[in-house]
Amino acid sequence: MKNKFFSLVLVLIFSICAFSNLYSHTGHYKNLKMIEMDIYRNGKIIGYSKFFFRSYENLFEVINETHFEVKVAGIKLFSVKSISKEKYQNDQLIEFKSETMQNDKKKFVNLVYNRSKDVFIIDGSSFKGNADKENIVGNWWNHKILTSNSQISPLSGSIKKQEVLFISKETLNIDNKSFEVDHFKLKSTDENLEEDKKLNFDIWLDRKKNIIVKVEYNRLGKWQYILKNFE
Repeated sequence: MKNKFFSLVLVLIFSICAFSNLYSHTGHYKNLKMIEMDIYRNGKIIGYSKFFFRSYENLFEVINETHFEVKVAGIKLFSVKSISKEKYQNDQLIEFKSETMQNDKKKFVNLVYNRSKDVFIIDGSSFKGNADKENIVGNWWNHKILTSNSQISPLSGSIKKQEVLFISKETLNIDNKSFEVDHFKLKSTDENLEEDKKLNFDIWLDRKKNIIVKVEYNRLGKWQYILKNFE
């Protein structure tokens, strides 16, 4: 039960579709310094996920720090502490590295873009091999997750196929601030996956700023990533 519960939460943390070409890529974030999201479980803050952006010449980097801890009846059930770096050149992901401590277990991803073969080469704790360069790393800073047919787990390097459906245009209120958003549903398309490994998220995107302001997931509790601040 504990292992399944943990797997469900890991899907929520990072995962993250063919939709439309309304949204471009890293250029939308070059004027940002930071995006910070609070992580909630059943309405209680249990941690955070912070993204830091750096641009220089034709390179763009994103550093992510994620940390949360879940306690049940005062006893720590599990914790996650992760740091990662994405590097893009002219909108193409060329490198991704991550290290994650899941309780006492280490997970990792080392990804590089091989220009001669035009593919990603992945060395991860759950997957080792080549992958199509159109895959996106499943982090919540990047609205391109809404235009991709598959995503790479930033924890382990595994690849999951996905689809994204537009739900509606809405107005979302967060900390007395109003956001005009597009509401999407992101789901796995591989029916052979175990239920606790399938993607199943509601995502709200600020259509003017191109920032994901909320992510929600319901299974063994209500999980949310909610925008706290951006600069």
